Amino acid sequence: MPNTYTQLYIQFVFAVQNREAMIREPIREEIQKYLTGIVRNNQHKMLAVYCMPDHAHVFVGLNPNQSISSLANDLKSNSSRWINSEKLCRSRFNWQNGFGAFSYHKSMLSTICNYIDTQKEHHQKRSFKNEYLDLLHEFDVDFNDQYLFEFFD
Repeated sequence: MPNTYTQLYIQFVFAVQNREAMIREPIREEIQKYLTGIVRNNQHKMLAVYCMPDHAHVFVGLNPNQSISSLANDLKSNSSRWINSEKLCRSRFNWQNGFGAFSYHKSMLSTICNYIDTQKEHHQKRSFKNEYLDLLHEFDVDFNDQYLFEFFD
């Protein structure tokens, strides 16, 4: 669309159904590449992606032609379908309902990319539940515990 200029940076966070550790190291990079393809095919810019065994972080430069909810749906539904069709997991793979989406200023790009790239080390010190709740609090997101991801501590 002419005369439309945006700078939108969004971090998506979503969890594997039942928080099962289904994204094993041998398939992690394949899934990340597939998620990157979805982002690029929708005309967004992939800034960082990291899949932990039970959740994923996807950081994008968002093209305003697609809503945040629509991109989250594409990421989750298309990757689930692909993971299952390729039989990458031992059992049926699904993402949990819902997602987190958090916006950042351009000055935070390298910090957030580094944070996502170092998820493996980060989660040796901090649980996903604490990380996610901290994001919700940091961004002043009103939430109801009953609608959060299923956390099995």
